[in-house]
Amino acid sequence: MQNGKYRRELEAAVDVVQRACRLCVDVKSSLLRADGQVLEKNDQTPVTVADFGVQALVSLELGTLFPSIPLVAEEDSTFLRANNLAHSVLTVVTEKSSSQNELTQDDVLEAIDRGANVGFAFGSKPATYWVLDPIDGTRGFLRGNDVLYVVGLALVVEGEIVLGVMGCPNWHVDLSEESNSEDLERGGVWSRSGAIMIAQVGHGSWTRRLSDMQSPSKMFHNWTRCFVDECRLVHEARFCIPDSQTWESLPPSTSLQATTNADHVGNGQILLLQTCCGSLCKYFMVASGRASVFILRKKSQTIIKTWDHAVGMICVHEAGGKDTKLPPILLSLPFFFWRNLGNVTRYVQDYFDSRRQQHNHYASISNTLSDNDAPRLQATTKALDATVSCPYPCFFPSAYMSGCTDIYDI
Repeated sequence: MQNGKYRRELEAAVDVVQRACRLCVDVKSSLLRADGQVLEKNDQTPVTVADFGVQALVSLELGTLFPSIPLVAEEDSTFLRANNLAHSVLTVVTEKSSSQNELTQDDVLEAIDRGANVGFAFGSKPATYWVLDPIDGTRGFLRGNDVLYVVGLALVVEGEIVLGVMGCPNWHVDLSEESNSEDLERGGVWSRSGAIMIAQVGHGSWTRRLSDMQSPSKMFHNWTRCFVDECRLVHEARFCIPDSQTWESLPPSTSLQATTNADHVGNGQILLLQTCCGSLCKYFMVASGRASVFILRKKSQTIIKTWDHAVGMICVHEAGGKDTKLPPILLSLPFFFWRNLGNVTRYVQDYFDSRRQQHNHYASISNTLSDNDAPRLQATTKALDATVSCPYPCFFPSAYMSGCTDIYDI
C-alpha cells in the first residue's frame, strides 16, 4: 500500500476525508444546539451545511493538489445561494482547510460547483476523475449518534476504480468482539471514535480509527486488513437492506423470513441487520465483514448515481468480495446512469461459479410462480447459490453493485 502506484492520490484522499469527517462531527454538534441549517432539496433529500461543506472542502483540497483531475460530486451551490448559507459553509470549511490563504464565499461556491454537472466539460470518456459523495446517509447524519453516515471518495482512471476512501464518524464495535481481520501494524482495531476505510486496486482494503490528524510519514500506520464475511450458508448470513425497503418486498422473502434478533434466529429465518442510512454504509458493513449480504431493490426508472456506489465497490472488492464486470457506461458517464426495467439477468450468470446445491431449494418453489415471475426467481436462485458457494458476499438484486450478481430489476 505504501508503495502503490497511486500513493500520492491515496494520501491526499485519506487526509481530506479525515478533515471532512471532522467537519461533519463539528457541524452535527452545532446542530444539536441551533436550528436553521437543514434544507430540503427538490427530491426531498435533506441537505445540511456539512453536506455542502464537505464538498467544498474536498474540492478545494484536491483542486490544489491535482488541478487537472476533475471532480464528480452530488451537490451544486443553488440551495446555498437561495438560502444565504454560504457564510455558514465558509466558516466550517475554513476551520478544516489546509490552505494558508484566506478563503472567501466565492471560493466556496465555486468549489462546490466544480463538482456539479455544470462544473466541468467532460469528454465522452474522461480518463481520470474523482467521485465524491459528501455525506451518504444525510438522514442518518441528522439522527442520533449511533446512526451511520459515510463520506465517500474514489478515484476512477480510464473506467477503473483504482482507490477509495470511506470515513464513517459513528462507526463503533464492542472492542471485545473478534474481528475478521489481520493487523498491518499494532493498534489497528476499531473503536467507538469512528473509522476510516481505504482500498487500492490490488492492495486490499484496510481500516483504522478515525483519530487525530497524522503526519504524512505516519499516514499508513496502524491499519487493519479487512475481509468480507466467509459465511457460505444463506441461513447463517447477516443481511442488510436499505432502511427505505422491507424484507417482504424482496424475492428471498418467499422462502426465508427475517428477524433482527441475533440471539433467536429460527429455522427458515435470516438475520437482518438494521443499518441506516445510505448505500455506502452497507458497503462499509460488508467490506468490514460485519454484514454478509447487501440487497438493494432497484426501483422503476431509478437514476443510478456513480457517487452512491463507486467507493463502496472497490472497498468490498479489495476486501475479498467478487464484483461483476461493470457496464462501461457507468463509469464513462460520470454523473448518473439511467436504466429501464428489463434485462433482468443480462450481467448475472457470467460471473457465477456455483459449487453447491442450495439452488435446488429455491428452484423448488418455481411451480408456484407465473411465467413472468420465473426469470426473477432464477436470478434470485443464482444469486443465493453464489452466496453459499463463494467466500465473498453476493449482492442481489443489485443496481450496479460489486457482488456476484450485477443487475436485478424488480
